[in-house]
Amino acid sequence: MKTLLEVLQDAENRRVAVGHFNFSELTVLKAVGEAARELDTAVVVGVSESEREFVGVREAVALVKAMRDEGLRIFLNADHTHSLEKAEEAARAGFDMVVFDASEKPIEENINLTQRAVEAMKSINSAILVEGEVGYIGSGSELHDKRPENIHMTEPADARGFVVETRVDLLSPSVGTTHGMIPSMVRGAEHKRLDIPRIAAIKNAVQVPLTLHGGSGTDAEDFWKAIKAGITMIHINTELRVAWRTGLAEALKRNSDAVAPYKLLPDVVRDVKTVVRGRLELFGDSAAAAAR
Repeated sequence: MKTLLEVLQDAENRRVAVGHFNFSELTVLKAVGEAARELDTAVVVGVSESEREFVGVREAVALVKAMRDEGLRIFLNADHTHSLEKAEEAARAGFDMVVFDASEKPIEENINLTQRAVEAMKSINSAILVEGEVGYIGSGSELHDKRPENIHMTEPADARGFVVETRVDLLSPSVGTTHGMIPSMVRGAEHKRLDIPRIAAIKNAVQVPLTLHGGSGTDAEDFWKAIKAGITMIHINTELRVAWRTGLAEALKRNSDAVAPYKLLPDVVRDVKTVVRGRLELFGDSAAAAAR
């Protein structure tokens, strides 16, 4: 099986993006795995620090390894890791990549912290990929009353200096998305819009794979343009959480007396898989067609 770095390089060459989906329990992981298998595509799954506290660090590694042993091209990311201790824990446990997130700090402090994290994790596992973040897109893959107001867009010069100093393998810039969604996005009445020229300028400046965080609720055409401009991985989380809740509510409504999870959760798997499959199709063949 190809390494994650090889998968990302192949995606760049084909002008498509790798889908990244967060999970905090088995139902969502099952849905992501089924969608990826049906489409015969590689996929990355992520667990943030909070999600790892619930799932378990070694448990997440074991679950993904079991799916990989069954032939699925699936990789595990320690998403939004804020401390060196947690980053080293993920590296030792066998994660394929770590997102070290010091994006709320001033740029120089961000560089210093990320540089230390890269050195520490590479000393544990030289093959692990490390992603850093420049710019700020808010926090919390939840439904928010309004858009966050403290967003800081990434400047290409800052991105270049950051990558040179830290030697990260991937970079996450702030280019128009935010974590979470507002109700109008859930209804499809409004979408996040991306700064495509900024993406192209950052990609030209750094020449490493770019990751788009906070992808839930983003305009589909903007996704295609962003991939063409240089985005190689796209994170989706809030859309999955909304689908999870909707599927469970519908199952409970139809089966109000049911108490067996295996009788209720298939509806959740179905709804989450629909979202995952749609995004994977969009990031793959549709994106390649639009890029051409």
